[in-house]
Parts: sequence; C-alpha cells; structure tokens
Amino acid sequence: MFNKASELLEICNDKNLSISEVVIEKEIKSNGFNMEELMDRMYETLQVMKDSATAALDKEVKSLSGLTGGNSKKVEDYKNSGKTLSGAFINSAMAKAFSTSEVNASMGKIVAAPTAGASGILPSAILSAQEKLNLTDEDLIKGLFTAVGIGEIIAKNATISGAEGGCQAECGSAAAMAAGAIVEMAGGTPQAALDAAGFALTNILGLVCDPIAGLVEYPCALRNASGVVNAFISADMALAGVQSIVPFDEVVESMYKVGKAMPESLRETALGGLAATPTGIACSKRLLK
Repeated sequence: MFNKASELLEICNDKNLSISEVVIEKEIKSNGFNMEELMDRMYETLQVMKDSATAALDKEVKSLSGLTGGNSKKVEDYKNSGKTLSGAFINSAMAKAFSTSEVNASMGKIVAAPTAGASGILPSAILSAQEKLNLTDEDLIKGLFTAVGIGEIIAKNATISGAEGGCQAECGSAAAMAAGAIVEMAGGTPQAALDAAGFALTNILGLVCDPIAGLVEYPCALRNASGVVNAFISADMALAGVQSIVPFDEVVESMYKVGKAMPESLRETALGGLAATPTGIACSKRLLK
C-alpha cells in the first residue's frame, strides 16, 4: 500500500485520510485482522506502555547489572519540587522515558518501539501528550498507528538497528515516530506529522551507539529522556508551520548512509564513544569479569 513517506502522503491527500487511518486500513488488509481484533491488540500494547512508563516514577528500579537505575524517581521528585529549569512538563516526560528504560534494564515487560534500547521515547511521548492535551486512550491509539507507519517507512528504507546504523537508527527512529504521533494527536496534518518526524531524525543525525559494557543501559537511558524532548520540540516546530526543506524520505536515506559510514566501533560494539573511555572500560571489566 505504501513503502515511502511520499506514497503515504499521496494516499492521505487523495483519500482525505489521516496517517493513522491509512495504516489501520493497511494492517487490516495485510494481516487479516478485523477492526475489533486490531484495536484490541493495540490497546494491549498501550497498556504495557502505560505500565512501563509509570512503574519507576515512585520507586527505584535498578538494572540487573546494577549499572543504572533510580533516575526516573529522581527526575520525578525534582519535577515535584517546583524548581526545574525546563518546567514540569518536560521533566515529567523525561521521568516517564527513564521509567521504561529502567523497566527494560531490569528485565521487565516493555514494548520495543521500535527497539528495546529506544523503548522509553514513544510511551512517554503519547502519555505526556495525553496529559497536556486532555486526550482519550482512543486518541493515543491513533497516535500509535501513526508511529507504526513512520517506523515502517524507516525500517523498510533504512534501519532501526543500532548495530547497523548507530543510535540515530534507534533513538532517532523512536523520536521520529513519537513526533509524528504527537502531531496527529494534536490535530496536525499528515504533512506536518512527516515534517516533525523528519526534524526529530535530523536533530540527531550521526548519533553513535556506544553502550558501556555492551548493555542497553548507559548512555541509552539518557538518550531516551532527551529523545522524548526531541520529539516534542520537533512536533511543536511542525505545528507552528515550520516546514522541512528535505523530505522525510530523503532524511531517512541520509540517516542510512550516515550509519553505513560510521566505523564499527561506533555501532553498538562497545569499542568506541563513551564505552571506550577509562570509566567505561573500568565498568565493563567490573561487570563482565
């Protein structure tokens, strides 16, 4: 039905449909679900996202390695202090992103959106948007289908793997999916949603994947927190009418080429970046001995 953003946008414009409506139609046709079955599956997905995004807000959730944990509660407590620099909304979103990352690192249940390493961005984005815009769960479901469409385009034409394309392919893709979802949930056009997705990916083009000790913990959790902020500022730019000079398809193609140009040490091998710092190496030796 569509493989590229240009094709998706053409369908939306020709049929006067939102991205989520096109994706829902495609899922029903290609997977054989009826509408009720498809919605039930997505509601189950949404519930897992809700659980993971809130599980660590009021208690410390430590990773199995002991390398990370407890940051969700710290940021949530800081938000509640009323002394934040970037405001309660941004800090709340960051706390939710940290929460899912910490649930993931402690072997809890999460939704890979699109990967486990980037799993905190989309749940935090849609739940924060729900609070800000007073949205229903049905609105969130539509946003998730929009995210599905954007993620599918990236996966088909580039990569969502940190081992293949660096963290730009994981947290970048997640932020793009989240930005597009936010725009649709806020009433933006399909073009604006794709512009927002393009902004989010552009903003971290070239981001390396350098997990300490090869674990999806640090700096991954930090990048989930910054990723959801990236999604919101990208959505705001698009909703304000800022247009992407470079079409989303070309942004995706560029991301893929940049990822391929990265040395192996910067693509999830734990051989470069922060993983190769003296502290990173010391942590690795301690954890892997």
